[in-house]
Amino acid sequence: MKTITIYVIFILVSLLSCKANEPSDVNTVPEKVYKNPVINLSLPDPTIIKAEDGNFYLYATEDIRNTPIYKSANLVDWQFAGTAFTDMTRPTFEPGGGLWAPDINYINGKYVLYYSMSVWGGEWTCGIGVATADKPEGPFTDQGKLFRSNEIDVQNSIDQFYIEENGKKYLFWGSFRGIYYIELSDDGLSLKPDAEKKQIAGTAYEGVYIHQRNGYYYMFASIGSCCEGLKSTYTTVVGRSDNLFGPYVDKQGRPMMENNHEVFIHKNSSFVGTGHNSEIVQDKKGNDWIFYHAVSVAKPKGRVLMMDQVRWQDDWPYVEGNSPSLEEAKPVF
Repeated sequence: MKTITIYVIFILVSLLSCKANEPSDVNTVPEKVYKNPVINLSLPDPTIIKAEDGNFYLYATEDIRNTPIYKSANLVDWQFAGTAFTDMTRPTFEPGGGLWAPDINYINGKYVLYYSMSVWGGEWTCGIGVATADKPEGPFTDQGKLFRSNEIDVQNSIDQFYIEENGKKYLFWGSFRGIYYIELSDDGLSLKPDAEKKQIAGTAYEGVYIHQRNGYYYMFASIGSCCEGLKSTYTTVVGRSDNLFGPYVDKQGRPMMENNHEVFIHKNSSFVGTGHNSEIVQDKKGNDWIFYHAVSVAKPKGRVLMMDQVRWQDDWPYVEGNSPSLEEAKPVF
C-alpha cells in the first residue's frame, strides 16, 4: 500500500509540473490578426459609424430583412444588434421594394439613416428616404421619402451619401446614370426649398462615398456588375479633388465626369465583385480601415463583409495589392 501511495503522489507531482511548464500564451493571448471575410454572412453595401457609446455600428442592404445592424468594439468581433425596421415599421413608398445601401449619420443629436428603396428594374420609381433614432441600434422611425427618380428626374436614384460642408448639408447619389448632389434642409430630413441638383461624375459609377483628408476630397465609387455571383465584375475606384463639388480626377488629371478614375480594390483568386465601400474609420493608432462587400470564390452565395486597411502614398489611397487581404494585422483598440 505504501508503494502505491508513493506512486500516486509521484504521478500528481508530474502532472502539476507539466502544467506549470506549459507556454503562458496558450489560449490566453488573443490572435493579432483577423481573416477576411470579417463577417461571413451576406451584408452588402455596408455603412458604419462610431456611436456616442464608443462602439461601432454597421448597417447593410437587407439580405437580412429590415436592414441588419451589427455592433463591435474593435471592428473585428461583431455581434448582431437587431434590425433598423420591422415588418410593421419598414418604409412603404415603393410597394414590394427592398431596402438597399443604407447610409448612417449622426445629425443634431439623432442617428439619421438614409436608405434606398427599389425593386430590380424599377429605375424610375425607386427613390431615397430617411429614418431617425435616438440610439444607433434603433428603433428607427421612418420620416418618409426625400424623392423618387421620376420626381427628381434622375434615373435610378439610389445609393445615397450624406456629407456636411461649411455648415450646409448635402446628399450625393446615383447609380450608372450619373452621380448627382443636392442641398438638404438644416435638419437633413428633406430637400432645401428651391435646391437644384447638379451632376458631379459620369455614368460608370454607383455607391459613391466622399472622404476628406489633407486638403483633398476623395470620391470612392463602384463600377461593374454587383450581383452576378462569381461573374460579378464590381470594382472599387477613386478620384480626388481639392473641392467637395469637384472636379474629381484621376492621377493624370482626367475627370471622373468622363468616367476616369484609379482602381482601388479589384478581385483576386479568393474574392470577386469587390465593391460598394463604407466610410473610412480609424483605430486608436490612427490607422484607416474600410469595409466593402465581395463574393467568396470558396462560398459564392451572397456578398460577404470585407475589411482592409487603407494606406496612403502621395496623398492617394491604396490597399496592399489593390485587392482583398486574406489575413491582416488587427486594428488597434
